[in-house]
Amino acid sequence: MITKDQQKILAAETAVETLIGEGKIFSGMKIGLGTGSTAMPAVNAIAKKIADGVLKDILAVATSFQTSLACEVLGIRVCSLNDKNIGGQLDLTIDGADEIGPGNSLVKGGGAALLREKITAYSSKSYAIVADSSKAVPSHGTRFPLPVEIIPEARICVIHALEKMGATCTLREGIRKAGPVITDNGNMILDCLWENPVNPAEMEDKINGITGVVECGFFTKLHPVAFIAQEDGSVRRVD
Repeated sequence: MITKDQQKILAAETAVETLIGEGKIFSGMKIGLGTGSTAMPAVNAIAKKIADGVLKDILAVATSFQTSLACEVLGIRVCSLNDKNIGGQLDLTIDGADEIGPGNSLVKGGGAALLREKITAYSSKSYAIVADSSKAVPSHGTRFPLPVEIIPEARICVIHALEKMGATCTLREGIRKAGPVITDNGNMILDCLWENPVNPAEMEDKINGITGVVECGFFTKLHPVAFIAQEDGSVRRVD
């Protein structure tokens, strides 16, 4: 039996090896790199392939300060999605997830990077998720709180609107920082739970339609391939 941390590394390394073998990670590609404890092993695996000469001329779009700093240390060239060499479209984004539901619907944003992660993912031709076994769930809404990034001035208005949708909202507080979490975009995060499971595709549109909401953590507009590591050391692929 392997630990969750070992599963994260196994899922990331398996995904990178598999996607290189299938020609979905290739030299000269434009790749989005995710944020968090599962995405970082994937960044490390890609960096190792670059260092070994397996991959060359990779251009990366980072989804957070964390990822940008890691790429800087690892020698991965980082560009803006607006850079003329990127042109607003990526070949692939590889990232982690907080929940993977039926049909590979996702909840993301535990690291408060959901806005940039979604912009990057939704600008990609292909999307790959790496995860440990605990992230696979039968439904969304009742387990891992859904992150919703909001404009600070609209906090109370948004909370009232979400409560009308049945959500219980908690303003995310910082760790080793006094006060709320502030995203890389200068916004706040509400973490939302429901008593019963919700329809993520329906809720993504409804929540994003609330004035003052910047983005929510449901990812349902694209269908990623998921590499989910298991406690026994195997990796389950879900297309």
